[in-house]
Amino acid sequence: MDVVVVGAGHAGLSISNELSRSGVEHLVLERARIGESWRGRWDSFCLVTPNWSVQLPEHPYDGDDPDGFMLRDEIVAYLERYAAAVGAPIRDQTEVENLDPATDGGFALRTSGGEIRARSVVIASGAFQRPRRPRGADDLPAEIPQLDVDGYRNPGELPSGGVLIVGSGQTGCQIAEELLGAGREVFLACGRAPWAPRRLGDHDLVWWLAETGFLDQTPEDVAWPAARRAANVIGTGAGGGHDLNLRRLRAAGATLLGHFLGAEGRCARFADDLEESVAWGDDRYRDLMGLFSKLVAERGLPDPGFADPPPFEGSAPTDLDLGRIGSVIFTGGFRPDYRRWVHVPDAFDEAGFPLHVDGASSAVEGLYFVGVHFLRRRKSSLLIGAGEDAAVVGRRIAAVLGASAD
Repeated sequence: MDVVVVGAGHAGLSISNELSRSGVEHLVLERARIGESWRGRWDSFCLVTPNWSVQLPEHPYDGDDPDGFMLRDEIVAYLERYAAAVGAPIRDQTEVENLDPATDGGFALRTSGGEIRARSVVIASGAFQRPRRPRGADDLPAEIPQLDVDGYRNPGELPSGGVLIVGSGQTGCQIAEELLGAGREVFLACGRAPWAPRRLGDHDLVWWLAETGFLDQTPEDVAWPAARRAANVIGTGAGGGHDLNLRRLRAAGATLLGHFLGAEGRCARFADDLEESVAWGDDRYRDLMGLFSKLVAERGLPDPGFADPPPFEGSAPTDLDLGRIGSVIFTGGFRPDYRRWVHVPDAFDEAGFPLHVDGASSAVEGLYFVGVHFLRRRKSSLLIGAGEDAAVVGRRIAAVLGASAD
């Protein structure tokens, strides 16, 4: 093949569309089904970005609720329609097990369906594939069921008893809210994550993030590489979207704790840093409100009122009797897993992210990436941004292959 694309999610389908438009022969390999990563989310999962921000090339959101938030199965159905609309040449149920540079140029891909040779490869499988558990997780008693977020489906599938959620980013807070709504006792071990209101004035938070240029920030615009590992702004699209933050969860009955340190026997330990974590999130809130205030002044927009965060009383237990806990859910995010199957020396940085220029690998000619967080901009992995990167990479591939043919 001229080009093999690995992954049939929103990034892989976007680059497939760009390659087809340029007349580039290619094949999309998908380990399971279209949108498999979305299919693996919990039962009530929905987008945290409004439907109007779904802007894949030539086929943006096609429903009748642009200000709503698609549910998990609606996202999958949209991606299936997109794949059909752009005629993506997908070979599903085909997992890429190894990718190696070929001795005579190009790449050899060993797949569950046999070996494939390609002049170029675009990896669109997503960077966040390996669940991250914190230090001390192995100290927890083995008899307490423990799962990563990709193993969570709904409150009814969890054992009886309280639930300890380790990680207070977007996912941890969303699951905590769902469990509280189901009447479960929730203990939330908190780290540092930014937060903001769901709506300000007449606009959704994502509108403000897009219009201020926040989503278009590049690695050169931020404190790099720490920004790549920072949590997303806490929010939820559940029930049509509403505010979600640590104050709201505490008011709903969650027991907030400092960050998880480990366990000794039947006792879990937590740092005495809850107040510091909340203060850090409040500072990020103020940073965002500063950006939004500047936009209001520049455009003469109605001032929605940017209130300062209310006081927060930061006392929290540093010990937890695990006899109260029926299950533990780790929601501390994911890390790259490329090196497990991509055997290209010097292709990834210390954290496992691709080393590249505008999506083209710095290590070897013909290897490309799309759909990676902060690949080119903050929005590179999102449904509002992956298509822009796909256009850049698609043009580069078409130009290189065209030059080679000449």
